[in-house]
Amino acid sequence: MTDYTEERRISSVPADTHIYYPDTDGKPMAVSDLHRDILFGTIETLKAHFKQHPDVYVSGDILMYYVKGDPRQVVAPDVLVSFGLGKKRRNTYLVWVEGKTPDFAMEFSSKTTYNEDLGPKMDLYASLGIQDYLLYDAEGLYLPSPIMGYTLVDGKYSPLTGNRDGGLHSAVLGLDFHVSDEGLGLYDPVAEAWLQTPAESAEARAEQEAERAEQEAERADTAEARAEQEAERADAAETEIAKLREQLERLQTRT
Repeated sequence: MTDYTEERRISSVPADTHIYYPDTDGKPMAVSDLHRDILFGTIETLKAHFKQHPDVYVSGDILMYYVKGDPRQVVAPDVLVSFGLGKKRRNTYLVWVEGKTPDFAMEFSSKTTYNEDLGPKMDLYASLGIQDYLLYDAEGLYLPSPIMGYTLVDGKYSPLTGNRDGGLHSAVLGLDFHVSDEGLGLYDPVAEAWLQTPAESAEARAEQEAERAEQEAERADTAEARAEQEAERADAAETEIAKLREQLERLQTRT
């Protein structure tokens, strides 16, 4: 006779291959335009910065499952960077498949998330071993400071202090994060350059091309003006020579 209790117990613990890990939580991103634009811009800026590094994976708002077999243990960092992984597109981030948690995580805090960002989520990221954790308040309303940062020291997060320029340095990324009137700026202290989104880089290149074209046109105009002046001087010289020849011919005729 079949033991129904035993059968039910076994069937309720399926193999991991049959466990479904959703790639969406069904919740829309309920944030301001400013919040969303700066968030997306930060992700695109980091992607562009690490474009030439095939082992650096940059993503954001992707569901990260951190306990194999339990899809309830999930979190979705607004921004994450993980070294040692390929750049392939992922629907979800399965820690046991990737072999590691991200090295960097960032949350863009809002009215509905800042308490969790400063509490349970910070504790979770520390327990998972995420080295650097930054929080940013686009509206400047919810966090004690518009930007806050922590780095993992002996399993616990230690606050990052601002540098001379007021930015927070993420050692794991090698980048400084600055708050400005325009939003959030990322600075590479080694290259001594501000990072740009692909759109900003394209716009800068277009402006440079336009400036070069204008300079070329100015140089062409200058060369044309010089050519005209040379032609005028040549004509004047020819006219003067013709006059001298006429005078010489008249003198020769008289003699």
